[in-house]
Amino acid sequence: MIKIIEKWKIWIALSLIVIIPGVIALSVYGLNLGIDFSGGTLIEIQFPSKQSVTVDEISKVFADKEIKNAQISLTSKNSFLSRTHVIDHAQYLDLNKALTEKIGTTKEVKYETVGPTVSKDLATKAVWALVLASIMIIIYIAWAFRSVPKPLSSWKFGISAVIALVHDLITIIGIFAILGHFMNVEVDTLFITALLTIMGFSVHDTIVVFDRIRENLKTTSGDLVYITNKSITETMSRSISTSATVLFTLLALLLFGGASTFWFIFALFIGIIVGTYSSIFVASVIMVLWHKGTKI
Repeated sequence: MIKIIEKWKIWIALSLIVIIPGVIALSVYGLNLGIDFSGGTLIEIQFPSKQSVTVDEISKVFADKEIKNAQISLTSKNSFLSRTHVIDHAQYLDLNKALTEKIGTTKEVKYETVGPTVSKDLATKAVWALVLASIMIIIYIAWAFRSVPKPLSSWKFGISAVIALVHDLITIIGIFAILGHFMNVEVDTLFITALLTIMGFSVHDTIVVFDRIRENLKTTSGDLVYITNKSITETMSRSISTSATVLFTLLALLLFGGASTFWFIFALFIGIIVGTYSSIFVASVIMVLWHKGTKI
């Protein structure tokens, strides 16, 4: 049996080492908001011709038309995705004409503009979605674990699970704050989707551990620390195996997927790792510390 709870200072220290740089980056730099939140124009264009087209050629045309800070990436052969500040339809037609003249015939794949009003609404809804999901998780776990033996409280299980979720979200958001500043990585609605997916995966893993603790409390003699260690040991291999299969799939998507979904998959990849860690080394530790204090 692995002694996890007794080494709680190590697990908390490791979490702080990962979280603190991200929190500092988030406080100093903030998130690099994509057009979904800050407003802007998303354009995807394709050149049907067989000629080879580079990002540099596209960037030069954008610069000639005084469309600054355009983020252009290759999505497939002779197909490019660009993110810019808001440009109107006339500017877009002018840009398309210039691309046709200087590079070759273009085919419009996507042209979307998101204004500041819509962006603010999306940001508000994203925050409310995360808050509502957290509340529902607490309520569900408190209800599902209502039969836990006294003096343990089912609410402590629920709130401990959500604290672990917050740990996961802060870690991912902090990492993207760092990436946004140093690598110009943007946060968009796909990032919010990734956060919600990570929440679901992480809380599922945590509930598996908590459920084993609940069952062992009924059938195993010993104090809470012993039972929790026993439960984590019994479920650890399952948690790691499940996460590993998901990570292998995500790794394949990272290596061979398109550029437009790379950072979404990257957020999921890191989130699954962090979520698995928190389910084993954070949620249960917090629950035991809350019940017994630091005298372990």
